[in-house]
Amino acid sequence: MLDGEVFPAIRFHRDDVVLAVSGLLGGLLLWRLGLHTQGGRLFSAPWVTLVPLTAMASVELLRRSAPRTALAVATLALVADQFTRGSLATILMFTDIVYAAVLYGTPAAARRIPVATLLITVASTIGFLAWFRRPEALLIGVVVGLVSFIPAITGVSVRSHRTAADTARLAAVQTARLAEMDRVQAVVAERARMARELHDMVAGRLSAVAIHSTAALSIDDPDTSRNALKVIRENSVEGLAEMRRLIGLLREGGEEGAPAAAPTLASLDALIEQANVNGAPGGLVCTLQDSRAADSPALPTPVELAAYRIVQESLTNALKHAAPGPVTVRLGLAGEALTVEVTSVSGSRPGPTAPGSGAGLVGMAERVALLGGTFEAGGVGAELWRVRAELPVREREMRE
Repeated sequence: MLDGEVFPAIRFHRDDVVLAVSGLLGGLLLWRLGLHTQGGRLFSAPWVTLVPLTAMASVELLRRSAPRTALAVATLALVADQFTRGSLATILMFTDIVYAAVLYGTPAAARRIPVATLLITVASTIGFLAWFRRPEALLIGVVVGLVSFIPAITGVSVRSHRTAADTARLAAVQTARLAEMDRVQAVVAERARMARELHDMVAGRLSAVAIHSTAALSIDDPDTSRNALKVIRENSVEGLAEMRRLIGLLREGGEEGAPAAAPTLASLDALIEQANVNGAPGGLVCTLQDSRAADSPALPTPVELAAYRIVQESLTNALKHAAPGPVTVRLGLAGEALTVEVTSVSGSRPGPTAPGSGAGLVGMAERVALLGGTFEAGGVGAELWRVRAELPVREREMRE
């Protein structure tokens, strides 16, 4: 059964068809005009010249899809042409097929064909020179080189240029992909940073609002409701101010065009005071113990911001979950590391609470990891919950 599986369809390239038709028509024109390359051959009838011409034009159709087969048949056709009166069109089409066999063939063929044509050129030159014993025999070797070796070398050159161009194009594509991956990673990192800032700046305020609003709704006492509303208002105003500060950071400038200032450890007193106000209904008493020397060198801005946010988030978690009792914030500078530790009483407490999502602990761990420090959070015995972070204070030790 003859179907596409036994004889797969071969699609000829448009340029190959043009070359084949042009070569055939040119050969027919030369034949019609009686222009031949040689005379006195075994088959001297003019029409015999058309046989190798037609065969050569036919294999031009295969120069791209089957270059090895095309070269084999073309070589036989060229040899057969030497026994006829010959056609210049047949020779020119043969040079194109040699060139195509190097350009479109396998890498092995691209290496072997130039070597083989060079050997054929040298051998034919020596052979005809020994046969005729006349200097004019060298011209035969030149013609053989022009017909075989020169097209092969040209094909090697073009193939090398195309390979170099493909390599450069592939490198450009890979570079573009790497740049896109870097861009995506930068966007993800920036989104994570924004999420941490938003959570740390707003979560504490909203938690206080939720707890005191619940207290105001559940306790039917005018003084309690008034105090709760006062705390709610203070946290709402401060939350709006911090939201504006975050927007300023995202815009890389405030209302006057200057960069928005990041909170530092010098602001911890105000943070502790606000935490005492928010945690008073739940029996929380927050204190700050700073064991750093008064003449301690200034800390890098990323370290100050990370330490402040860790304390802020720890106080927020204490407001949500800690049992009545002390909440102690400790700062210490030992060697080249800043130590931040926040402890609170474990257990449940009466009164309203705010739900937690666990994002705060994740955000603190991410901040510490970005600076190359260590972080731990968990229970200490049965009564305390502790958050502890060690942050390197030298810029060269921090991760970008």
